[in-house]
Amino acid sequence: MRGRILFVIGLGAGYVLGAKAGRQRYEQIASAADKVWNSPSVTKQRHEVQHFVETKAPKLMESATGAAGEAIDKVKRKGQRRGDHGSDIARPEDVS
Repeated sequence: MRGRILFVIGLGAGYVLGAKAGRQRYEQIASAADKVWNSPSVTKQRHEVQHFVETKAPKLMESATGAAGEAIDKVKRKGQRRGDHGSDIARPEDVS
């Protein structure tokens, strides 16, 4: 019984000490990451990327929507030529 009690006390002490060391290392890493994230060069790049996304995203979305619509129409036309009017599921061989 004494061995089990010492084992449990040892586990508890190891957990407390390990958690404290882990938290300190986490704080070091988080602090370093925060310094990098807020550095002037990274901040400038973040703003440039944000501006690019804000200006290009609507056009990219429009292009993707158009391409998807064209693909759907193409699959539907192939299905109609084959007489497959009842199935809305595209097979791999229907898409080229």
